[in-house]
Amino acid sequence: MMLTLLLAAAAPQAALPAGQRTDVAAGVEKPAERVPTDIRRATIIVRDMDASLKLYRDVMGLKVNYDTITTMSGVALPAGPPGAKARLVLLNSNDPYIGWIGLIQWVTPKLPAKPYPRRMGPGGVVIVTNTDDVPGKCAAAAKVPGVTVTGPPREQVYPGRNGGPPIRVIGCNFFDPDGVLIEMNQLQK
Repeated sequence: MMLTLLLAAAAPQAALPAGQRTDVAAGVEKPAERVPTDIRRATIIVRDMDASLKLYRDVMGLKVNYDTITTMSGVALPAGPPGAKARLVLLNSNDPYIGWIGLIQWVTPKLPAKPYPRRMGPGGVVIVTNTDDVPGKCAAAAKVPGVTVTGPPREQVYPGRNGGPPIRVIGCNFFDPDGVLIEMNQLQK
């Protein structure tokens, strides 16, 4: 199973409540009724919070809205021993409710890190973003320690949905400092 989370890093209407938005993806109709579930955020267990913040906050431009040390149960999030301390940072893009990224680092005791991935497989995660400057942001991301670029900025064309026009993006791909694949896109007209 592959999870893809779309974050809009430069969509002006994303800050509006879902019922007031007029932006929709080409070929996707607004549901007549709200579905019962919103995907609020994806949380990434990180090796080094500072390196992750250099990417998600400083390069991608996400805004920190929460930063705390918390005591972990070891149950709800089955990682680390009960009573461990972890730093949790939440970041949002343009929407105050959905499309967030959480970063969590075990402070004491530290979690052993898995090997850094070189290829993706089952259970892999791709975070898809939309931004206003793919060439500049991809170049800046490549300079963050631990980031591995897998695809430089290039035009990508996807078939349109439901007979709609082709979807054109300038995009690049890279693994973040913890091995999560980021697809950074800039929609083209």
